[in-house]
Amino acid sequence: MKIIGIDPGLKATGYGVVEYQHRRVSLLETGTIEPKQKDFIQNRIKTIYSLLGELIEQYKPDVLVLEKLYAHYNHPTTASILGHVRGVICLLCAQKDLGLAEHSVKRIRQALSGDGNASKMQVRRVVAHALGLDEAKLTLDASDALALALGYIHLHCRTSLLSDSA
Repeated sequence: MKIIGIDPGLKATGYGVVEYQHRRVSLLETGTIEPKQKDFIQNRIKTIYSLLGELIEQYKPDVLVLEKLYAHYNHPTTASILGHVRGVICLLCAQKDLGLAEHSVKRIRQALSGDGNASKMQVRRVVAHALGLDEAKLTLDASDALALALGYIHLHCRTSLLSDSA
């Protein structure tokens, strides 16, 4: 099973593609899409749409795991902007006939670290350990995307990938 996790953002969209076979996880690709900050919003969204579409075509994942939308009352505009990016990701899923799973950040952090309030740095440490990566080379956006993919495996495949995690 191939899973792509997406941490959506207009400034930076993290992605991580993993494969789960025989109770083992292997990293296929991870990174961050960073559209030009001075571009118009429609061009930034198009960049995210195009590059994620290419990743989906290349790896042909079985499911895309997306972070659920969370709106903080102090920052309502952030949720609206994030909604634009999430919208094109959902559109990609429909166009590519790709399964979509949404999970809250707290649920994923709880599944991976045992603490739903773990920090981004703690999650990066757990993800790096689980995949045998150098934590320093993993961006927080890519780490969050990989956490979504790993959390999906943990929650839906009824397996613990992180027996010795920090």
